[in-house]
Amino acid sequence: MGADFRKGKKITILSIDGGGIRGIIPGTLLAFLESKLQELDGPDARIADYFDVIAGTSTGGLVTSMLTAPDKNNRPLYAAKDLTSFYTEHAPKIFPQRNHFLSSAVNLFGKVMGPKYDGKYLRRLIKDLLGDIRLKQTLTQIIIPAFDIKLLQPVIFTTIDAKWDELKNPKLADVCISTSAAPTFLPGHAFETMDSNGNVRKFDMVDGGVAANNPTTLFNIIQL
Repeated sequence: MGADFRKGKKITILSIDGGGIRGIIPGTLLAFLESKLQELDGPDARIADYFDVIAGTSTGGLVTSMLTAPDKNNRPLYAAKDLTSFYTEHAPKIFPQRNHFLSSAVNLFGKVMGPKYDGKYLRRLIKDLLGDIRLKQTLTQIIIPAFDIKLLQPVIFTTIDAKWDELKNPKLADVCISTSAAPTFLPGHAFETMDSNGNVRKFDMVDGGVAANNPTTLFNIIQL
């Protein structure tokens, strides 16, 4: 499905905000919605079939990517019902609990250095989930914000930009890791894109919540 942005045409938009483990809430709601749509249109119905644009920040960006990433048949790689199990199964490993005494001692002596979690499990997990799928391949238009800590400005990843410009077409996994890299909790994410002429663009990204935790605010600055 591709969004038709001609003047006067109505478009449908799904917006999913950030919140870490709280992503289980929109995941549960979307699983329920998808089940009702399947009652109407058959078991193959998916959320991506019903929205022209899906926007997500931080954990909402991960949900957005999972709902719109294509499989080998160009259908959604994951169903909405997969989202709940994703959070319940993997959250304890993404955010492992530290030793309480050690954490208290570190806080007492003021030696907190770097993010609370190393992010290695989350990065590996996202790369396994999305593989080499590129942003331009999403099954409907998506919008995912992140923030470039070297340029000190937001970067808004969109399917439409990715289709027009190779330098704006990173792997979907890189977009997800970037938008979910919450400062103080997870490390930032650096990566590059390259076009067919050998031009390179560097990204040094952190959580999209720095720019817009609620992605509905993006629609005030993006001309669809």
